[in-house]
Amino acid sequence: MEFLRLLEAARTPAVSAFMAAITYMGDETVFMVLAITMFWCVSKRQGYYVFAVGLGGTVVNQWLKLIFRIPRPWVLDPNFTIVESARAAATGYSFPSGHTQNIVGTLGAIALSNRQKWLRVCCVALIVLVPFSRMYLGVHTPLDVGVSFAAAAALVLALWPCFKDDERFRKSAKAVLYAMLAFTLCYVVWVNVTAFPADVDAENLSHGVKNGWTLLGCVLGLIVSYLYDEKKLHFDERAPLPGQACKLAIGLVLLVGIRAGLKPVLNALTGGADGANAIRYFLMVVFAGVVWPRTFPYFAKVGAPKA
Repeated sequence: MEFLRLLEAARTPAVSAFMAAITYMGDETVFMVLAITMFWCVSKRQGYYVFAVGLGGTVVNQWLKLIFRIPRPWVLDPNFTIVESARAAATGYSFPSGHTQNIVGTLGAIALSNRQKWLRVCCVALIVLVPFSRMYLGVHTPLDVGVSFAAAAALVLALWPCFKDDERFRKSAKAVLYAMLAFTLCYVVWVNVTAFPADVDAENLSHGVKNGWTLLGCVLGLIVSYLYDEKKLHFDERAPLPGQACKLAIGLVLLVGIRAGLKPVLNALTGGADGANAIRYFLMVVFAGVVWPRTFPYFAKVGAPKA
């Protein structure tokens, strides 16, 4: 807490506004956009790598949150103040940092799988700035950030050999995806059947349960997408720049629409059960990995020179 108090004393409105903008790069939505961009427009193999690191790291993160159940800094010290704009996104227990896990895992995987110097420099800069922003804003301690940073970096390096080239990807993809499924299922079962102590925060526990079902839906969707592409689809992510821009923009709008539109429908059908999140995110990932890629041959013609 001493380091956080030093940062609290050094805050200025301008720097606080900058850090509030930077910290958003660790949000779930940014992870989704970056992973989808890799998957649809850059490299299918690298897209699966980013998804595997991001989703696998999130399961680890959620598990640790409910095992240790460490409150946020302002709960530990009521006299400590945070930057209020960051409070809304600071949900769940404090340890470890979800934003740090997202940014280190996502951009670490992108930097490792791409050789462009400018891209790697940007990734490294954000990998440093986002974790620091979480402490500056007062929503995480150095321990929260440090453990997430180490766990995400370890996962990036551990999974890289499985996605390093096309041959290794073909040999390892199913094993990685099925291992992710087993790990996620274990978490979902654990969080739903464990008799947590009476002092556990009900809101934080509910947040962990909801995230477990969400992650399960994502992993199942990834497996279906991979198996379908392997047997029937074989989509090609290459296209001229105008085609890539149209493919990404239209696809993301549709994906966000599915995400928002399915929520009230599934909640009504299931009575608001947490499992509705698994169904919703499963359908989103299947759309991203099976349905939308069927349009890619058309986008490959957009902006292509005429014969």
